[in-house]
Amino acid sequence: MFRLALIPLGLLLALIVGSVIALIAGLEWSDLTALLHDREIRFAVSMSISTALSSLILSFLISLPAAWAIVRRQVIMRRFINVLLDVPMVTPPLVIGIGLLLLLGTKGPIGGNLPTFASALFSPLGVVIAQTYVASAIMVRSAISALSAIDKKYISTAYNLGLTPAKTFLLVEIPLCWRPLLGGCIIAFSRAIGEFGATLMLAGATRLKTETLPMAVYLNIASGEFNKAISCAVILICIAVLLLITLHFVQGSNKHD
Repeated sequence: MFRLALIPLGLLLALIVGSVIALIAGLEWSDLTALLHDREIRFAVSMSISTALSSLILSFLISLPAAWAIVRRQVIMRRFINVLLDVPMVTPPLVIGIGLLLLLGTKGPIGGNLPTFASALFSPLGVVIAQTYVASAIMVRSAISALSAIDKKYISTAYNLGLTPAKTFLLVEIPLCWRPLLGGCIIAFSRAIGEFGATLMLAGATRLKTETLPMAVYLNIASGEFNKAISCAVILICIAVLLLITLHFVQGSNKHD
């Protein structure tokens, strides 16, 4: 039975490792230096990192108080709210993008009343909105899990010492669960930097304007610039590996505490 179980494990590992090796092998390394100095690739790297960081900050500021309210307060229709919070994680990104465009675009209920805002969607603003939407779903789940794991005795003790809920949240709860929160931030950042579908629908695919790394892969594949597309994909893999190593380090440190 154990040997049989190794077969699907081996197949899965072969697919993962094989796809990564095939991608790296498809890159013409002799042109790598020139490609890394290519204006478009440098723009895509800069756009991806800056928008993903902005989205991470926004999703953190939105998700952490929202998670605290769900965990610490008696929220009406809590189960229904929990289901709604999971919608972004199970909805295809393209569908998310269409929904956001219909809501925020020039003909939507929000964008129709704010034409300047709606016209600015096809810019880095639209990229940040799309990334924040998808990152917040991960961030709020991570925050709920982290806050729920805190022993309520710490909370009660803080209240008995005269700390307000806000001070207890900042001075007691966050220091107690900062590692799980950091892990959630890493995953949310990874999701944001790899976001494609919602960004394509909301911000469009414009070179040197809304061109993140995933968008650069798409645009260069469509135009036949395969080596440039593979270079962007390899950069994304390198970023993902660094984030994965950081995440495992954070989780490993948490286990040893």
